[in-house]
Parts: sequence; C-alpha cells; structure tokens
Amino acid sequence: MMFKQKPLAAAVSMAVWSLATLPVLAQAQAQDQETPAAVPMQTVEVTGIRASLARSLAVKRDASANVEVITAEDVGKMPDKNLADSLQRLAGVAVRTDYDEAEKVSMRGTNPDMSLIIFNGHAVSSADWYVADQGSSSRSTSLSLMPSHVLQQAVVYKTSQANIVDGGLAGTINVSTRKPLSAKENLSGVISVGASYADLPGRYAPDMNGSVNWKNEAGTFGVLAALFAEKRYVRRDSVSRFAYGTNSGWDVINSSTMKGITDASLAGTGYTAADLNGVRLPGSMSSEFVESVRDRKGGMLSLQFKPNRDLDVTLTGFHSSMDADNHGRLTSSAIYSMLLGKNAPLGSTVAAAANTNSNGQQVFAQIRNPVIVNETTVYGNQLKVLKAADIVFPNGTTPQYVGNSEGFYRDGAKAESSFLDLDAKYRVNDDLTIKTLLSTTRGVGTTELDQGVTLARYGTGISYALGNLHDAPFVGYQNAGGNQPGLNADGSGYAVVDRAASGVRTVDKEWSAQLDTEYRVDRGIFQSLESGVRFSDHKRTSARRGPAFRNGITFDPATGRVMSNTPTPTTGWQAFPGDFGNGLDGPAGWDNTGFTYTPEAIKDYIAGNTKVTSDAFERRVSSEIDMQERQSAAYLMANLERDRWSGNVGVRFTRTEVKANIATPIPVGACRRVAPGQPPVTCAAYPGAITDAGDATPFYDGTPFDPLAGVIYYKTPTKRTFDNWLPSLNVRYDMGNDMLARFGVSRTIGRQNYNLLGSGFGTPGCDANGCRVTGPNPDLEPQTADNVDLSWSWYFAPRSIVALSVFHSSINGYPKTGAVGSTTIDLQDPRDQTVKSFFINTASQQGAKINGIELQYEQPFGQTNFGFTSNISRAKTKVDDGRPMVGASEWTGNLGLYYEDRKLSARLVANYRGEYVNSTTAPAPTANSQGLTVINGVAMPTAPTYADAVTTLALSANYYFTDNLELAFSATNLTNAKRAQYRYSEEEQQKLDVSGRQYYLNLRYKF
Repeated sequence: MMFKQKPLAAAVSMAVWSLATLPVLAQAQAQDQETPAAVPMQTVEVTGIRASLARSLAVKRDASANVEVITAEDVGKMPDKNLADSLQRLAGVAVRTDYDEAEKVSMRGTNPDMSLIIFNGHAVSSADWYVADQGSSSRSTSLSLMPSHVLQQAVVYKTSQANIVDGGLAGTINVSTRKPLSAKENLSGVISVGASYADLPGRYAPDMNGSVNWKNEAGTFGVLAALFAEKRYVRRDSVSRFAYGTNSGWDVINSSTMKGITDASLAGTGYTAADLNGVRLPGSMSSEFVESVRDRKGGMLSLQFKPNRDLDVTLTGFHSSMDADNHGRLTSSAIYSMLLGKNAPLGSTVAAAANTNSNGQQVFAQIRNPVIVNETTVYGNQLKVLKAADIVFPNGTTPQYVGNSEGFYRDGAKAESSFLDLDAKYRVNDDLTIKTLLSTTRGVGTTELDQGVTLARYGTGISYALGNLHDAPFVGYQNAGGNQPGLNADGSGYAVVDRAASGVRTVDKEWSAQLDTEYRVDRGIFQSLESGVRFSDHKRTSARRGPAFRNGITFDPATGRVMSNTPTPTTGWQAFPGDFGNGLDGPAGWDNTGFTYTPEAIKDYIAGNTKVTSDAFERRVSSEIDMQERQSAAYLMANLERDRWSGNVGVRFTRTEVKANIATPIPVGACRRVAPGQPPVTCAAYPGAITDAGDATPFYDGTPFDPLAGVIYYKTPTKRTFDNWLPSLNVRYDMGNDMLARFGVSRTIGRQNYNLLGSGFGTPGCDANGCRVTGPNPDLEPQTADNVDLSWSWYFAPRSIVALSVFHSSINGYPKTGAVGSTTIDLQDPRDQTVKSFFINTASQQGAKINGIELQYEQPFGQTNFGFTSNISRAKTKVDDGRPMVGASEWTGNLGLYYEDRKLSARLVANYRGEYVNSTTAPAPTANSQGLTVINGVAMPTAPTYADAVTTLALSANYYFTDNLELAFSATNLTNAKRAQYRYSEEEQQKLDVSGRQYYLNLRYKF
C-alpha cells in the first residue's frame, strides 16, 4: 500500500517524530508497584490520568508477553464513548468507524476478523445495527454496545501464549469488567447526568449512567450494579459513484456500444471517438443522506464472594441493547445506461432491456466537453479517466431515463449483546491453584423491516466534474424537472418504479466451560506449570423475511415507462436539508438538492402495497445461514524465571468442528411450492425441500398461485473437523537501567467467516464455457499464522517509556474469493430448461505475510502537570496473488497531550489511520476480489475500493468542583474529518462523506 500524507496527517506524524527527539529527562527510579504475575490486574482502582498511565505501564512492564494496556481511568479520561474508541490510541491498533464512533478493531495491519476480543476471559457474542452488517456473518466483534465506563482494564496481547483463548490470528484483546471487592470504600458509586449534541443533525439527546458498589465490612462479599442510558443522533452526508445497472461504480468507454460517441459529436474537442475508447468512466454521480439514532441502554451486575484468601468467586452479568432506526435517501444519475441507450428504470443494460425511445427512435447519450486526465493505478498501470463531461442526449430528445431517487427506512433496527459468566479461583494449597470459568453469551442483530421506494428520473442530460479527492464534485441535471416526486407534462420528473421490504435477524450465541490449574514447581528455571481444557458450543443463524406485494409494477417493453396502475405519491415527501453537503466543500453551483418520502410516508406506502400471507411464506431460505461450531482445546504452559530472564513456553491443541446447513437450490419444476397458509408437502425427488417458503416469489392479488414459480431450496448438511497445534514461546530479559527486551514466537489460529463456510447458493448462469453458480466452501481450513516478535522498552522515568517492536507474521489459509472450484451441483440451465452440472464459484485459500514496526514514546514534561503520549506503527502486508489485504492500513499513529492538577484534567488526542482496502469485514465467498479486468487489452486486478487516510481529533476535559462533584466535557471529530474513498487511483473518487462533530457534557457525582 502507499502512504500519502495529508496536511493534518503529516502534522501529526511530524509531531510524533519530533517528540521522539526531545532530550530525555534525567533517569528516575520507576515507581515500585507490586502486581500479580498474570494480567490483567484487578486489585486497586486508580484515579487520575497520570496514575492510570503509571498502572498501565506497570502491567505492560511485568507481562511476559508483548502487551498494551488500558486501565479504567484511561478509558474514563479519554474522549471516548466505547472501548473501541480507546483501543485505537494504542500502537498497532486501528478501528473501523461508522458515523465517527469506532466499532470494529483490527491489529497490526489486518482485518477486524483476525482479532479476537474476549471479556473476562471468554468470547462475547456481539451484534450489528446496520442491515448489511447483520447479514454479512463476520466474526469481528462490534464494540458499539460496550460503554467505556463499565470496564476495568483491557490488555492487548500482541504475542500469544498457550493459556489464552485461541482464535486471535493477529492478536487477542482481553477486557476485564469491574469487580466489587476492588473498590476502596464499603459503599461507593457514581451518578452521571448530561446530554449529547450532534452538530450535523443539530439535535440534543440525554446521556446518563450510574453505578453503585457495596461490600461488607469484612470485605468478603460485594455487589456492583451499573446502569446506562445513552442516546445520540447522527447524520452522514455523502457523494458517491453508486448507481443502478451492471457497472455502477466505474467502467470504460466503448464507442461500439455507446453509439452516441462519434467523431461528429466530439467535433471541436480535439478528440475522436477512438481516443475515448478504454477511458475510465464514472457510472453515476450520486448524493446520499442518512439520519439515524443510537439509543443505547443496559447494565451490569457483578457479585463477588471471597471468604478467605483461598477462594474467590465472581458472577457477572451484562446486557446492552441499541435501537438504531435509520432513514436513507439517495439521488443518483445513470450515466452508463444513458450512453448505452437503455431506458430500463432500474438501470438494466442487458440486450433485452428496454431501449430509449424518442419520437419512435432509439437515442444514445453523447459525451460533450470531455476532460481526460492520466492516472497511474495502485498496481502501476497507466490509464485515462474522464474527469469531467456533459452526458447529454441529442438536441430535441424527449426526456429519457437519467437516474433514480430512493428512500429507505429501516424500522426496528436494533443490536443486543449480553453475557453471564461465573469465574471461580481456589487455592488448594501453597502450590496448587484451580480456576474455572463458565459463560454464556448471546448477540442479536435485527432489522424488523428494511422498506423503501425507488423512483426513476427522466430528463435529457447530466453534467459533472470530478475535482479533488476530498471535495464534492460538480453535478447538474438538464431538463429533469425539480427535485420532487411526480411527472411533468413533458415527461420529465420522477415516477415510482420499484418497492422493497424485508427484515433480517441474526443470532449469535455460545456457551463455554474451561478449567485451568497452576502448579508451583520452583525448580531451576521452571517456576510453575499451567494447564487447562476448554470447550465451547457456538451457533450462528441468520434469516431474512419479507412480505408479499399486492401488485407488481410492469413496464412498456418498448419505452421502459411504467404501465401498471402504481401511482406516484406526491405528498408525504421532504427535501434534503438546506445545509446538505456543506461539509463536503462542493463547487459553486453544484446540485446538492434531493428529496425523499418521510419515514411515516414510506411505512404507509409499503403497508398499503403489501399483504399478510404466512410466517412460512415470508421466509427467504436462499439467504439463510445456519451453523454450529464446537471448539475444544487443551494446553500446557511452563512459566520460566532465572536471574534476569523470565517468560513462558507452551503448546495449545485445538479442535474445530463445523456443521452447516447450506441452502441449496432445486432445479425448477422438480418440486411444487404450496400456497400461503397450506401445510408443507414432501417432494419425492428432494424430500428435504422447503415447499412452504415463498423466497420472494410474487403472489399478487387476483393472480392464480403458481406452484412452479421461483426457486425452491433444501438444506444440505455438512460437517468438517479441523485440528491445530499452537506452540508459543515468550522470553523477557531485564537489561538493567530500566530496560527490557522481549522475544516471542507463536502459531495462532483464526477461523474463517461463517458466510465463507455456510452461505447459500445463488446467481446461476451458463455460457459457451459452461455453467457456474456461486456458493460456499465448507472445506476451508482455519487460517494459521506463524509469528515472530522482538521488542525493546525503556522505562526511563515515572510514567515514561520508549518502546520499539518489530514483528513478522506468515499466514496460511488467507481466503481467496471468487475462485472457480472443481465441485459441482445439478441445476437447471435457464436457456433450455435442462438439468446440468454447475461448477461452484467459491472461496479458496492462499498465503499472506505481514512485516511491521511500532514505536511508542510517552512521558510527562518534567515536574509540570503536562505530558504526552505518542506512537506510530507500520505494517506492510503482502498476499500471494498480489492483491492488497482487505482492511489493512500500512500506517497508524497517535499523539496525545494531557494536563492534570487537583481541579482540572484534560486530554487532546489526534489519531491517524492510513489508507486501506475498504470492504465488508466478511467478503462474500463469491465476490470477485481476486478477479482480473481487461482494460485496453491489459489484464489487471479488479479495482478495489480504498479508504483514504484520515486524521481525527478528540478532546476531553474534567473540572472538579469538589472531590465528589465533577463536570466532564468531551468532543469527538473536532475537525469534522472528511472520509474519502477511491478506486484505481485518487483520480477515481468513489465516495466522500462527513458525519459532523459530537459533544458530550455530563455532571458526575461520586460518593
């Protein structure tokens, strides 16, 4: 990947490195703080930024493995609303951000799927609020449900060891929640009341949380209860290349099919039609506007019983839910369809699609006033890009299809996560300690109804001009009427052409049990032996359902215009807000207008056009995921120490048993579907056929039910077992003078995403080269990585460190999607209705490598109340087939400045993340991410979508009126950073969005 610094990013980077050259203060003996050998610590609750930094460094210093640590006060004092926000401040950690709240965490240049996040030592089932993520079946953990104030400590293991739960290919993050007996006082707590304000939607919302901690006089039993109710409004303004049609992002000009591009139409421009062939062309110019709410509520209850020093039992329960209804709007053009002379109102460009028709003749859009620039792609190829042009129909053409407008309201969007764990530790004698951990967890992501209306827009042309990657482009429509629903007398304007309604529910749950022992041997270098066993039973299901529409929408095959009686509502709509796109820095005169129906109008329209059938008929089997995964593990680890040396060596054995019920299509006509409300009928040819599911088959009023319409599915069971041995070694050497060196080698495992193993089949097709269908690959083995880590750290003063780490990971089994497999399935060829063998396009595996370096430097400014933290990381990734690794940022960095005295504490933090391939954390097994595209006769990798580098700035400030009363203010995204995406190069802007600033003000009372 390339590292292209933007001005603010460069400033942060320079600041970090300049700080690293400051003269080192005179050495001082580090504060002597006794800590347990194991991390994370849960003994004394610290207060204050400086004290928490000291504690974090103490844990990092004493750990055998290379770790990073955040303590409770770190989280509380940082300008963060959840744990992911705080984790991104650490060296080598990056996050995926939605609406400027961090959600998914990645480590050392990898995708979030490769990082394992555990709570109190066990897995936690999280959930996603966004409908696309709910159906993706990623393994990544969303931390948007985890408020920071219920957490005690997070330890980031960059090197593995045998006693850590397996599954973190790139690293493991163990989050510890608060324990009641760790409190200083017998009765204590905090109440926080305040509000959030989002400047882009311009709305306030309540922000409240509180906790109470009680323990008896003897300190043998305690109870901690915490509640939170935190709400905020969000909005995102975007411009993008989204559009309908076969090539909605970017494609190339072809004058043989785009017949309006002629030498005559280009007269006076200096170009001929041949000059434009092969030039990269944006498929559309679109503007998007999304509003949503984040209403998070939940709590935690923890009971701890410690009657003596030998027995410690803790029961912890946690639940969090977040309502996140969201309303999306889109206005887009149809450049690709216009040039191909196609009038299909959803952008279809196949040969059978309706043609444009003006005065009885097919018309093709022309390209006028072209501006062509050269680009060098991320792969080093030379291409040309049409940066600006007028895409217009010939003079005198009647209004034709030029784009779409749509509005979707996702009602009942919600994410829930909960866990219950019982943690017991018993010291049998001075030499033997036994620990047990029982846990159950459940995460649910739901969208009750993702419902929307799409309208086609008719006009005679569009003008556009792409500018800087970080500025909105110019766009303007010609003779298309105003931005409001309804057709004008000349045929311009908008008409409803499509409706959609479906809901999704994804459930992820697990129970686990583990038993660990530690036996002190104290012989030679062997201090103790640890061993343990663990078993977990994990289930993942995802299902989509949708109501049946009363009537279909039909189109004139000659003109593409709507023929059926589907009136376009002309009430219940609203325009884009007047300040839409202000933060996108669009050029003067650009069309930043748009409209959509209100959520109430969308709901009323869909309700009036759908009908009740049956729960079974609403089922969409084709998109279901139904999986069970059982994990068994056993380990043995020796803890070592002699003189200046310490560490551990061990091995972990893990067995993964994967069962999947895969939705498999049946050849059309082999089985008969039953009407809604009728009991299912067994199909003789396929006894497992699900004959009562509708799978979106039309069932219109007044139309006889057709039992042979659509595709019927059955479930194919699969079972695979994978065994892996995971050795590890960590060595820590005390070099003296407060310097430490560490060396770690390990093999780690990362299991494949659920959809690669168990998604359904889809999109069958045949051509002269044979028949193919997309589908999963249950034979995919887990990914493994062989890792080497070498680090040096110098604790040269209290709360001070300089640390350097270098690392290497060699990954085996990295998914390669879009591969043509050798496995076949019998399906019907749609060309001649005969059953044939279809090859399955699916995922295969390959190798990948990561090499990296991390630098950390932090210290107070002498005897003042000021100090700083900083780190910078570089992770260079390489995949065997030469494509970039999805989600991998080569560069990340942080710079934080803090001030603290008895009355005031404040922290200003800048975070930089370099560019990375922006894709879902669970790429579909059929996504052609490893395919080739032929442009101008040259085959090159298919264009990925890159997220450009971004720097964000956040602030927190706390003022103490008394020791018990505090006013807390924090702000995120202070610079209102624009997030940009591009394709082959920055000349091909793909998307640009802004989400505005968020402010939080809370009054906290501690007792």
